[in-house]
Amino acid sequence: MDTVEAPGAVPQARFDPRGLVELDETVPRIAEIDGERASFDAHQLTTRQINLELRRLVYGEGVREVTVRNPGAKHSLGVGILQRCKITFEGSLGYFACGLIDGPEVHITGRVGWSSCENMMSGVCVIDSNAGSLTAAALRGGDVVVRGQVGARTGIDQKGGTIIALGDAGSMTGFMMQRGRQIICGNAGHGLGDSMYDGTIYVGGKVASLGIDCVPGEWTDADTEFVMRKFGIYGLGAAPELQKFVCGKKLYNYDSLEPSERKLVL
Repeated sequence: MDTVEAPGAVPQARFDPRGLVELDETVPRIAEIDGERASFDAHQLTTRQINLELRRLVYGEGVREVTVRNPGAKHSLGVGILQRCKITFEGSLGYFACGLIDGPEVHITGRVGWSSCENMMSGVCVIDSNAGSLTAAALRGGDVVVRGQVGARTGIDQKGGTIIALGDAGSMTGFMMQRGRQIICGNAGHGLGDSMYDGTIYVGGKVASLGIDCVPGEWTDADTEFVMRKFGIYGLGAAPELQKFVCGKKLYNYDSLEPSERKLVL
C-alpha cells in the first residue's frame, strides 16, 4: 500500500545502500518568505534538504536574510554559498559548517565541529560558542569570529583573512600559515605558528610553546589600529594586552626542483 503524504509534509529522504549519499534532489519548499527575509525549521530535514532550501531562497527567490531554526548539529550545512546575504543558524552545527563560502554574513548561535569555514573566500562568520579543530582551515579572506574557544590547528594553511577567538586555542594553531592574521585572546597550546611562512598571530594569554620558525614580532601602530578596528566592528569590547608573533624566515630555503626532478637532471 502506497504512503500518502499530507499536504506540506517534508518528502522522506532516500539514501544509497551505505546510508551516506542522499539521492533525492527535491527541494522542501517549506520556508516562510516575507519580502527579502525568510525562515524555516530544519528539525525534520536532512543535510541535503536544508542546503537545497537555503540555495533556493538565496539564488531562486532573491532572499537576503535567512534564518534556519533547529539545525540539529548536522554536518556540512551552509556550504558553497557564493552570494552576499545574511544567514542565521539558531543552534549548533556539526563538521564542515559554512565551508567554501564567498560573500555571506553567517551567524551561528551555538557551537560548531571540526573544519568550520574551511576555504572561506570572503564574508563573515560569527560563532557564539566554541569551535572544533581545524577552524578556518585554508581561510583565504573574510573574518571568522569565535566567541568561545577554538581547537587544534586552527587556521592551518591560512592564506588570508582574519580569525578572532575570544577564548583559548589548541595546539599547532597557525600551522603552515601563509598570510592573514589571528587574534587569540586566551592561551595558545603547543606549537603555535609552526612552520608559518608569513602572517601575524596575536595572543593575549600564555603560549605553551612556539612552533618551528615562529618568533616574537615588534609591535607597531598598525597593529594597534588593526586590533581596535576589528574589535570595534564586532562589538567585542576592549582588546586584551596582546603579544605579536611572526615568521622568523629561517626556513626560507627552497629548491626550484622537486627531489624526483633533481635526479633526472643530475
